Amino acid sequence: MSGFDENPFGEPTVDNPFADPAIQQVTTNITNVQRGLEDYNPFADQADQRPTAVRGASNPPQYQTMPTMPLAQPAIMQPTQETPPPPYTKTGQQQQPPQVQQQFSTAEFQELKRRQEELERKAQELARREEELKSAPFNARRNNWPPLPEKFCFQPCFYQDINVDIPLEFQKIVRLLYYLWMFHACVMILNMLGGMTLMFYSADFTTFGLSILYLILFTPFSFLCWYRPAYKAFRSDSSFNFMVFFFVFFFQFVVTVIQTIGIPGSGTCGMLTALKTFDSTAGGVTVGIIILVIALCFGSAACMDLLLLSKIHRIYRSTGASFAKAQQEFTTEFLRNEHVQNAATNAAAATIRAQMSSSRY
Repeated sequence: MSGFDENPFGEPTVDNPFADPAIQQVTTNITNVQRGLEDYNPFADQADQRPTAVRGASNPPQYQTMPTMPLAQPAIMQPTQETPPPPYTKTGQQQQPPQVQQQFSTAEFQELKRRQEELERKAQELARREEELKSAPFNARRNNWPPLPEKFCFQPCFYQDINVDIPLEFQKIVRLLYYLWMFHACVMILNMLGGMTLMFYSADFTTFGLSILYLILFTPFSFLCWYRPAYKAFRSDSSFNFMVFFFVFFFQFVVTVIQTIGIPGSGTCGMLTALKTFDSTAGGVTVGIIILVIALCFGSAACMDLLLLSKIHRIYRSTGASFAKAQQEFTTEFLRNEHVQNAATNAAAATIRAQMSSSRY
């Protein structure tokens, strides 16, 4: 009787389909499955599970034939360490690393330091002069050449400052021109002294008189006619002033060559005058040596004239200047000249008055 669960005294279960034992068993299994799904945690055993490496061509099996040899380890690349840049100083300059500084010798460092100090000194001098020009009334530059005392009866006639007016790349050549002009002036003074020696030695008054005349004429006119045009040409890149300089300076070179020859009676102590003095009587050797030294000075001046003339001509050709540009500048400056404008106005007024007077008659 244990296999029967029916109550004989209860209501009949014929019409209740859920009373069937098979259906009740299926319902119980479904309920248990749903509870198992609700309690399932997929991440619970993930930490304990390790992926199994797949054997193949890229991952062959490892065999330990010799127990004493270690297994091969995969190659590991070490990260590269970049050298940090050198720090910056307070002045904003980057410090050189020690290995770079050691490549320079002490002499090179001293030379660089000397050049840096010289550039700083020039910059300070230029800044000082600019401040002086700004503080001057009406921004006018006071004439400073020739350098004469303030209480002297004559005052300077020109303003000259190579460090301010001339560009940096042309300052050296302008200074050489200025030194050459001073050398010409010194040679003319020596020529006068040589003429004085000839006057006392052989009563040659002609050479002495002409030497004084040459000193008075050539010294200031050489400054005005070829040095000042060269100064203005380099200052403002003027083709017209370059043309004036080339013409006058070539004439200066020719005259210096003639003075080096020293034709007797021409007023210069040159080679021929020195040879004539050597052929004289007693005492002529000493006077001849003096005259020969003066002739060599004339020859040195002529050589320097030729060198500077060729050098300045190369600079002139490299700037792209031409004769047409010089003509254009001459026309522009000539028409802008105040004296030329006044003369043209007066000439035009005189012409008009003459025409009016002729029309009346």
